[in-house]
Amino acid sequence: MDTTESQALAIPPTDAEAGKGRRSVFRGKVVDVGLERVRLPTGREVELEVIRHPGGAAAVAIDDHGRVCLLRQYRHVAGGWLWELPAGKIDPGESPASTAERELAEEAGLVAASWDSLGHLHSSPGVFAEVIHLYLARGLSEVDLGHEADEVIEVHWLPLTDALACCGDGAITDAKTLVGLYRADALLRIGAPDALDLG
Repeated sequence: MDTTESQALAIPPTDAEAGKGRRSVFRGKVVDVGLERVRLPTGREVELEVIRHPGGAAAVAIDDHGRVCLLRQYRHVAGGWLWELPAGKIDPGESPASTAERELAEEAGLVAASWDSLGHLHSSPGVFAEVIHLYLARGLSEVDLGHEADEVIEVHWLPLTDALACCGDGAITDAKTLVGLYRADALLRIGAPDALDLG
């Protein structure tokens, strides 16, 4: 199986691809909650509760001193403050890479000269169709922030080694942030070990 085929298999179907067996229960600004009649690989047909989402992208922005940009963001659903990467929802007609660039500028006030893909992840594949695309951003420079009215965000810089320690001790619990930081660290150590002082 080539890379293109494996990536295509990993991305969930759109509403149209989900088939005629989908019945929407609620459609909001971000998600579409519905019931889908599907045939499993065993041949058995079942009805599943599925939340469809356009997907998202996140940026692991690391400066020349080996520090990573993390947001301390208030999340009502999580019951308080979380440490997260700059990230957001893919807008209609927008590529995941463009989303990562836009969100890095809006949420962290940064633009990057260099971007590397860190793959993607499924946030909760039992019920949620969201796929989050991860990118490593380097060669950073500052621009004006563009926080939205419903966003409560603090921008912080931590040494990558400290951020990874927070992943290990449970201080960071956000899935995209955990995966993004671990993958970025692996890429930097294997692919570009001399690019940064990783401590």
